Amino acid sequence: MILTCAIIDDEPLAGELLASYVKKTPELRLTGVYGSAVEAMKELRGNPVNLLFLDIQMPELSGLEFANLLPKETKIVFTTAFDRYAVDGYKVDAAGYLLKPISYDDFIKVVDKVADWFEAKERHDAAVSDRFVFVKSEYKLVRISFDEILYVEGVKDYVKFYLADHRKAVMSLMNMKKVEEYLPAPRFLRVHRSYIVNMTKVDTVDRGRVVIGETFIPVSESYKDAVQEYIDRHSLC
Repeated sequence: MILTCAIIDDEPLAGELLASYVKKTPELRLTGVYGSAVEAMKELRGNPVNLLFLDIQMPELSGLEFANLLPKETKIVFTTAFDRYAVDGYKVDAAGYLLKPISYDDFIKVVDKVADWFEAKERHDAAVSDRFVFVKSEYKLVRISFDEILYVEGVKDYVKFYLADHRKAVMSLMNMKKVEEYLPAPRFLRVHRSYIVNMTKVDTVDRGRVVIGETFIPVSESYKDAVQEYIDRHSLC
């Protein structure tokens, strides 16, 4: 996957160094180097890049201020000579933080992190669009349609997919957080640290639990508000 990127830095040497790093990194394609956020504003808001290396301390408009004006799909890596800005960088959901002078080793680590995020998003979007996923189970890949899933149970380092066609539950080595990220909300709702439920398959809700067929699934205190909100949106009461 090739990521488009741009650089904004009011120090020409710093911008040139980052540009040289980009040019020797195959997964990156440089679209522009800018001396200020004001100079870059029109171009990057109208034609957003995947990744922006953004200096924090700049005249007229700081990197932190500019970050709030960018589309959400642009991942930002802040660059600065002062580590006191790290916390501020994470307040605007920065993908990373590079302290000057920037080494290529640090640069490639943050690029790999951003690339992993985009690849995961691409897989997630494909699964949501096509409404199925493949999961590895017993040395083979099993296709699971979202429409077939009744609920998912976390069992230690594994998850079990319980399906409407009465097949044996499909067990796969993965964690519940990953499953939750892939199954589209609000149709699939986490109701307990160990359970994700397809709410369209729920027959009744009773005494702090949801019922699917003859299976009673507990709703924990941490998730009861989300469950109640879903019920309220679908209730005639």
